[in-house]
Amino acid sequence: MTQQPFNHTAFATSMSLERLAERVPAAFAEHAAESTGPRYVFISTREIVSALMGAGFAPTHATQTAARHGNAAYARHLLRFQPMVETVSLRDALPQIVLINSHDGRSAYQLRAGLFRPVCTNGLMTPIGDFGLVHVSHRGNVVRNVVEAALQITGEFSRVGDAIERMSETTLSQGERLAFAEQALALRYAGRDDKPVQPAQLLETRRLADVGDDVWRTFNAVQENVMRGGLCGRSAQGRALRTRGIRAIREDVRINTGLWKLALQRIGR
Repeated sequence: MTQQPFNHTAFATSMSLERLAERVPAAFAEHAAESTGPRYVFISTREIVSALMGAGFAPTHATQTAARHGNAAYARHLLRFQPMVETVSLRDALPQIVLINSHDGRSAYQLRAGLFRPVCTNGLMTPIGDFGLVHVSHRGNVVRNVVEAALQITGEFSRVGDAIERMSETTLSQGERLAFAEQALALRYAGRDDKPVQPAQLLETRRLADVGDDVWRTFNAVQENVMRGGLCGRSAQGRALRTRGIRAIREDVRINTGLWKLALQRIGR
């Protein structure tokens, strides 16, 4: 099967610094939280964003956690960047850089490769995987190190394209698809014996493009059902419920990374 080039131009909507400041005010903090230690080197995420934009990356999505503890002004935040120069053509996904940081000393800069998938013609996109992690500590020349890490990850995008192609060419039996869904369910509800839904429900497709029995389409159907929620189920007490979508940054990364690894296992990688 020949991989078809995917033109992402219509879906790349860059966010301005002003718009980012509205969506993720924690990224624009002027100093670190008082709880950080003396060795902590404060670099505003705004400086990182400006440097990445200067290196050819456009911010396309941003979110931050609703801080239950601590100050929301320094909370964990996540931004996605798309290379303005197309580096690789994927089947139906956009390779992006994922930046995660906080200014409360609880996390180093994280750079990840990520995938976004346009799901309709108006440009709505949904994340479908995170992988390729690089940690950058709050020491030394943080700005330079983050930009270098972003360029390093971009250089690996062709390997992602190869993996997607192999997923598209690898057919699963119904039993294998159910096993994938069962593992995904265990990942979503880690540590819980009671699962509110059945594995087969994760295989239900929400989009015509996901109808099929190859690894790629199975992965996409399962991922969307896990991440978006809305499935009818039962609580441990037998009450009717609908599964919740994933909103927290930590859970988003944990589950998306885990699902991507499950898909790679199906192609022997």
